[in-house]
Amino acid sequence: MDLGECTKIHDLALRADYEIASKERDLFFELDAMDHLESFIAECDRRTELAKKRLAETQEEISAEVSAKAEKVHELNEEIGKLLAKAEQLGAEGNVDESQKILMEVEKVRAKKKEAEEEYRNSMPASSFQQQKLRVCEVCSAYLGLHDNDRRLADHFGGKLHLGFIQIREKLDQLRSR
Repeated sequence: MDLGECTKIHDLALRADYEIASKERDLFFELDAMDHLESFIAECDRRTELAKKRLAETQEEISAEVSAKAEKVHELNEEIGKLLAKAEQLGAEGNVDESQKILMEVEKVRAKKKEAEEEYRNSMPASSFQQQKLRVCEVCSAYLGLHDNDRRLADHFGGKLHLGFIQIREKLDQLRSR
């Protein structure tokens, strides 16, 4: 979150005025700061909710895609079972030619099933790799992996962005309590 250079005037005389005003409980400066901090927190919370929603949607899309491919494999399995039962019945009745035709059809369906299984297997690792089991940090709205190692999590929680948002939230609570 880059805000660029500070647009405020950093003058020692103004600082002295602020310190005198804070002793006299003149809250004009605090109200301005509180508005500014509230806008930061509102933006961060908005990004957090948006990221959570995006994660939920992609998880649903991936689950729907994978389950559709699994359903296709299941349907082809059922079709093979029905065709084999029909071929066996025809063979028992003496219709060997019809039974042979159905067995050839079974081989075609098995080939389709093999392709569908391959698609299903290929979609599984890709979706898990793509998704990586993410969650959103409630403090700073950054993405965190659920399976991140301790060092990586420590780096996040000790990072400038995360610690900065903690300070902003604490200062805002302090200003609200006055």
